[in-house]
Amino acid sequence: MRDRKSKTRRRFGLRLLAADAWIDTTVWRLGAGFARWWDAVTDHMTRFRVRGWARVASEVAGEAATLGTAGSILMLALAVPAFRATESDWRAQGEYAVTFLDKNGAFIGRRGMFLDDTVPLDKLPPYLIQATLATEDRRFHEHFGIDVIGTFRAVVTNAKAGGVVQGGSSLTQQLAKNLFLSNERTIERKIKEAYLALWLEANLSKQDILKLYLDRAYMGGGTHGVAAAAEFYFGKKVTDLTLAECAMLAGLFKAPTKYAPHVNLPAARARANQVLTNMVAAGFVTEGQVAGARRNPASVLAGTRPAAPDWFLDWAFDEVKRLQPRGDRTITVKTTLDPAIQKAADGAIETSLRQYGQDYRVTQGATVIQSPDGAVRAMVGGRDYGESQFNRAVGALRQPGSSFKPFVYAAAFMNGYSKDSVVADAPITIGNWSPRNYGRGYAGSVTLKTALTKSINTVPVRLAQAIGRDKIIETAYRMGIRTELKITRALPLGVAEVTVLDMAGAYSGFANGGIKATPYAVEEIATHTGRTVYAHATSEQPAERVLPEEVAFELNDILHNVVVAGTGGRAKLEGQLAAGKTGTTQAYRDAWFVGYTGHYVAAVWFGNDDYTSTKNMTGGSLPAMTWQTIMTAAHQGLPFRGIPGVITEAAPVEVAAPAEESKPVESSNVLNPKALSVIDATGAMFRKRLDQPLPPDVPTSALETVPVQPVSLLSPTPVGRSRVELTAPTSSFR
Repeated sequence: MRDRKSKTRRRFGLRLLAADAWIDTTVWRLGAGFARWWDAVTDHMTRFRVRGWARVASEVAGEAATLGTAGSILMLALAVPAFRATESDWRAQGEYAVTFLDKNGAFIGRRGMFLDDTVPLDKLPPYLIQATLATEDRRFHEHFGIDVIGTFRAVVTNAKAGGVVQGGSSLTQQLAKNLFLSNERTIERKIKEAYLALWLEANLSKQDILKLYLDRAYMGGGTHGVAAAAEFYFGKKVTDLTLAECAMLAGLFKAPTKYAPHVNLPAARARANQVLTNMVAAGFVTEGQVAGARRNPASVLAGTRPAAPDWFLDWAFDEVKRLQPRGDRTITVKTTLDPAIQKAADGAIETSLRQYGQDYRVTQGATVIQSPDGAVRAMVGGRDYGESQFNRAVGALRQPGSSFKPFVYAAAFMNGYSKDSVVADAPITIGNWSPRNYGRGYAGSVTLKTALTKSINTVPVRLAQAIGRDKIIETAYRMGIRTELKITRALPLGVAEVTVLDMAGAYSGFANGGIKATPYAVEEIATHTGRTVYAHATSEQPAERVLPEEVAFELNDILHNVVVAGTGGRAKLEGQLAAGKTGTTQAYRDAWFVGYTGHYVAAVWFGNDDYTSTKNMTGGSLPAMTWQTIMTAAHQGLPFRGIPGVITEAAPVEVAAPAEESKPVESSNVLNPKALSVIDATGAMFRKRLDQPLPPDVPTSALETVPVQPVSLLSPTPVGRSRVELTAPTSSFR
């Protein structure tokens, strides 16, 4: 039994040894065979061995091929999101076509896809096609979507000039950008643009690409395509254009806003003259043929000459898309814009920068003017829309400085403080941060009214420590600030980021007595048939109260005092009450004045796009002066209107015989309507008794009329509390 088991084990061991030997032999034979094959391959490849410059070139070519393949794969991966846009019906018009009217119903501009693609390519004037190709892409019929030679030439030209003077994108690439991409200047967009240009060339004919380009390119004035532009600028069909007019339209492709003839006719004509030169250089026409067009340049319709409020229209168009009116995509929008105020705002910003920009080293400004209910009457987003379409009134995040302090005081007033509360203006340190006042001095114990009037820094910091910064942020959000506010030690001093639009909207809550007033641009939206699909008055929810009335009244009293006796003295208005707050940030990077009257609210900002410092510009200087200029123009012809909570002095109201004038008696009491009705009833009773005949036993000489003594009262009015003098004749019987 044991012998049998041992034999079995021996046989099993021998089989394992045999298997191991077979594996070793097989691996050795495979290795030897591979070695013989590799020797044969290397022996064969020695025939292709190169030396010297040939080897260097081959090595470079190999590396280039490797890196090129990897780069192509990477660029293709980046272009995948763009290719998804080609899956839908990209030829369809999906954007709104909006005609904008001002508050009076007058035309002010267009936005969206206003185009006319009904004219076939062979019906367009040959001059128009030649001018387009000569200026935008002379090798259009020769390249495959990307003009390698043209791109290289543009790179060399720009390098010699030290800047971008010539574009390298082909007409097909420009069409790809217009159809699928945005205008952002990034490498990713250029890669997508190149791939989409190849896709367009593979799927469309050259004639189709050219037709789409001429139909979809933005031509300024809210128009897209040469047919719509011909109607807008010249009042004629595109088929009837002259050589001079064709050259002017072809010049718009490069910068439609900058060269729009209704905005800058001299620049448009200069650009058209360059297009004529390009046509001669490309061989399409001779110098003799263009001589007449040079001597008699194109003119535009007189009705298109006034400049459009472009920053306002851009923002209003975004508001329309946010509202998403259903149904027709071709709509007419009645806006809140007041053209007179818009003109005054444009002129004030430009004049201020032209006169004082160099002195203060400031290059940009922005402003928003609105009614206390939120209706935006004017908007300026920068100095020159032709140079920069970025809307600084809506999109720029800038620190508000001390113009943020009213939100701190509002939060404090809702948490037990009042304008008469006394807080120490003294050094304070929080961790390693020690805020200081602008004048580096301290006033000791001051009332909150004095602290905000003089823009003292230590007091709002102490208030924030007492009530909590979260309450300040909550108050600012409730009043209309929509940007992110972070809880930091310096928050009470305006070290946060806000927009000009939000500041104007938030201050409207003070101007109207504590009601939230979100800025809006759209009053009504109607389809092309005239059917109203949106009305702000009926479609929006009623505004909510964000500040108690007494808090709004106290802040209005203080902010009026800022203009009368504080840092905002240059914002005083003749014939109207004004209230507001200055703001200056660290290193003088930003300067603000945000203020209001009974009629309008306006926020004015000055600074530089690159955040460089100005030359000691404060909110009480150029911003306050510009605010005063705008508001003076805006209030021309308007009656006096008070500010809620601000005491005003009015002429005596005579209810009987003229009385001797006397100085009003100062009073801080407020009479409600019920108290006034009692006073009126008492006065009526006295008048009735005076009208009765005297009893026969009272001699006439016994009645002596005493000079009237006016009584000063505080009377609530629809826009606030104003001082009214009630006078009545009194009699004394001796």
